[in-house]
Amino acid sequence: MPETIEFKILYFILILICITMHEFGHAYAAYKLGDPLPKAMGRVTLNPLAHSDIVGTIILPFVMIFATQGMVLFGWGKPVIVSLPNPKTRVRDDILTSLAGPAMNLLLAFVGTLVFSAGAYFGSKYTVQVGQLFIIVNCALFVFNMLPVPPLDGSHFLRYALNISNEAYLKIEQYGFWILLALIFLTPFGLVLSRIISLLYSGFENIAALLVSIAS
Repeated sequence: MPETIEFKILYFILILICITMHEFGHAYAAYKLGDPLPKAMGRVTLNPLAHSDIVGTIILPFVMIFATQGMVLFGWGKPVIVSLPNPKTRVRDDILTSLAGPAMNLLLAFVGTLVFSAGAYFGSKYTVQVGQLFIIVNCALFVFNMLPVPPLDGSHFLRYALNISNEAYLKIEQYGFWILLALIFLTPFGLVLSRIISLLYSGFENIAALLVSIAS
């Protein structure tokens, strides 16, 4: 993919959109499940300012996109705080709310697939590249957030599967960021993660090729 300033700006905007939609997915799901807190905190909105974390959404992606070569696939938004007010459905609601963010990224990856397909069908190289980038960013966010490391979304599933207490979960969460850095940069896990993202991306790319074939 090109490394032009225009493309880097587009890349930054797409990351902002994808992180915003991820957090909106959490907030909207919790709200629809009867939790009033996300709405009260102004999180049931598509306004990026409501979901942006100054470091994870703005500074880190900006620096890594504009100050380094290659593509950054690392970032996060402001966590959506939920109250899970119904004790009878608390576990179900927590799991569904946690799943809603990554599910939103899969939905956006499919949108990117449609853009990719349209670009390929009409012979627009730029549109194809935008679609590819949109797919890659959302595949990366999906895989990253499904890791079972607190406070990432995947940790909620592990928490209930292993019946981890609130106290133990909060203690692990304090070191979650450093655990992630160690896994990604100090072990072969980073390569495994990249491979999983590539496989997921290939799946959407194959869907795009199928759509183009059908349209032709």
